[in-house]
Amino acid sequence: MTIGVTLPSGDTGSAPNLVDELITQTRQAADAGLKSVWFSQLPLSQDAITVAALAGREVPGIEVGTSVVPTYPRHPFLVASAAQTAQAATGGRFTLGIGLGSKGFLGPVYGIDYPPPIRHLREYLTVLKQVFAGEAVDFEGETVTAKAPGPSTVGGDVPVIVAAMGPQALRVTDELADGTLPFLAGPRALSEQIVPHLSEGKRILAAIPAIVTDEPDAVRAIAVEQMGFYAQIPSYRRILEAEGVDHPADLAIIGDEKTVIAGIQRYYDAGATDVLVSQAGIRSSEERLRTWEVISSFGS
Repeated sequence: MTIGVTLPSGDTGSAPNLVDELITQTRQAADAGLKSVWFSQLPLSQDAITVAALAGREVPGIEVGTSVVPTYPRHPFLVASAAQTAQAATGGRFTLGIGLGSKGFLGPVYGIDYPPPIRHLREYLTVLKQVFAGEAVDFEGETVTAKAPGPSTVGGDVPVIVAAMGPQALRVTDELADGTLPFLAGPRALSEQIVPHLSEGKRILAAIPAIVTDEPDAVRAIAVEQMGFYAQIPSYRRILEAEGVDHPADLAIIGDEKTVIAGIQRYYDAGATDVLVSQAGIRSSEERLRTWEVISSFGS
């Protein structure tokens, strides 16, 4: 079992250069003994694949990945080219994490039709798989058209992880990807709703908020405010209901060292191969680094 973190964390707001700060935090994560760092992607944030390539090149040894790049509206050729570049730049330490995103959020942002999600995921992964296998691609589906006269000039296979939580998305993921990266799937939901849909050998990276602190009530209040958005997204609402909790922050592991270690262990016991810690509610770099030192005990 391995442990990693997702970035940006909540203490990057005052950084004069976000990319430099993310590389610094990647180095701090490696120094703390963490095994991987995963970068998030929003419409007008840093480009996650680019930052992963830069951070992985600057910090030897640590795995870098994206958590996650939405498939909509990026063409799979664009994502594949960037991913293969990151893989080459990091010497094979890059993993591409992709997700369908939310129609209610991304549709208005980009102003173009949101495709049927499961069909789009299957077609998208089919194209990525052909590109990463070094094949020429001549694909025409219902949501994706991808035609190239020859294989990628960058070359190289790239592991692909999907932020899949529903049964249909998990079936496609099991068939065409290397694993899943669910966020806010609690231990019960993970063991009952996700693990049974994946074949042996697939990675299951459970992403969860966790903070070591002496003031859990104050931190939890911040997490409640920051995480309320997820309760409005149907896919997250369903996974929260499967766990039996009302608010996303109910899944945040906040407390002293023993509390956080015990909370994370429940995810490994539920079938996670990796745990990725996010920092919703984090108040300072000191809290972040303290948390990283504690959770690094799970590294193997």
